[in-house]
This record gives sequence, C-alpha cells and structure tokens, in this order.
Amino acid sequence: MNLKSYLLLTTLLCFWSSEAMAVDSYRYLHVTIDTPWMIFVFLFFLVFAPMILSAIIHLRNAMRGDKPEERDVRGGGDETGTKHD
Repeated sequence: MNLKSYLLLTTLLCFWSSEAMAVDSYRYLHVTIDTPWMIFVFLFFLVFAPMILSAIIHLRNAMRGDKPEERDVRGGGDETGTKHD
C-alpha cells in the first residue's frame, strides 16, 4: 500500500468513529462527583507529606544543636559557642 492508501484509510477511520464511542470511553473511567475529591486528597498528601517531614527534621536538628566536641573539631568557636569572623 502506498501513502495515499494509508491517508485514505486513516481519514475513513476518523469519520467512522461515532460520538457514542467517545461517551463510552468517558463512562469507562467511572468519573463521579467523588473523583475530584479523591484527586485532591491524593495530591494533598503527596505534596504536604514531604513538607511536613522536612519541617520536623529541620526543627529536630535545630533544637538538638552541636555537640561540644564537634564544635571544637570544626574550629571557629569560642567558649560561648558563637563564631566570629
């Protein structure tokens, strides 16, 4: 088959498809009023779970602070624990 035959066949198949097939494909997805809420809840946890986890880790590390021996090894600290340039 040559290119013209493929184009003709493709065009005929496009015109042959009916609106009922499109409606059936929409029904196949089982879209209901609950679907947007399910998407929202899924994305809510997908986005906010890492943010909450990083906030907890940040606060935990900020409250823990440096151990005295780590501060001395890195240098730059004086007796009060502050660093001056």
